[in-house]
Amino acid sequence: MEFITYEVEDMVGIITINRPKALNALNSTVLDELDATLDQVDLDAVRVLILTGAGEKSFVAGADIGEMSSLTKEEGEAFGKKGNDVFRKLETFPIPVIAAINGFALGGGCEISMSCDIRICSDNAVFGQPEVGLGITPGFGGTQRLARIVGVGKAKEMIYGARNIKADEAYRIGLVNNVYTQEELMPAAKKLAATIAKNAPIAVRNCKKAINEGLQVDMDQAIVIEEKLFGDCFETEDQKAGMGNFLEKDKSKKLKVVPFKNR
Repeated sequence: MEFITYEVEDMVGIITINRPKALNALNSTVLDELDATLDQVDLDAVRVLILTGAGEKSFVAGADIGEMSSLTKEEGEAFGKKGNDVFRKLETFPIPVIAAINGFALGGGCEISMSCDIRICSDNAVFGQPEVGLGITPGFGGTQRLARIVGVGKAKEMIYGARNIKADEAYRIGLVNNVYTQEELMPAAKKLAATIAKNAPIAVRNCKKAINEGLQVDMDQAIVIEEKLFGDCFETEDQKAGMGNFLEKDKSKKLKVVPFKNR
């Protein structure tokens, strides 16, 4: 592919948006290649994805303004749908996705990061939805996901004012989980991914599904979603092995004879 690289390390897939001369801006080709990359992920071999950008300046600086500038109303709507379809695929992807945000995450960059399950960033990261300064609205889910993540008031402040925020504020308002130096970012992302990958894969997938789907409905419906996914786990080998191992360890502890002098 021209703008996307994909590699697998120990059950972790790493997707890199590789267009550094354009600060990894999203055009139609990048979106198409990202869509195709997600389709080729081997879900039997990969348990977690990491999404990042090439270089040290930018995760994704936004959608490609050069491509957008001449769009008609209908073409603008179609471009928005293309981005939303890919981002929604990322958001609902069966396995967890970690965004390793290494610099600018503006417009479409902020939006694609919010489509990931977990966001961590470098200390030079900058987040924002600057679209109103260009005469448009956020078009790849920014008006919806930002309000859900940081709250309606803060989202409106950022979007209406085209206000960018730095890494420390992004952490304070809950937009990112942690902040690291540039050198620490990818090792931290890989460590987190490895921690997730060692857990029962079907259980992790069901947790993602339960959280994502449950947030879209009221609590009574959400609990039913959880109950069904909880029940599904009891048909898996992971559940049998996991609980069996726990009971064996517990049994060993109970049978252990403590010397009289230590009682």
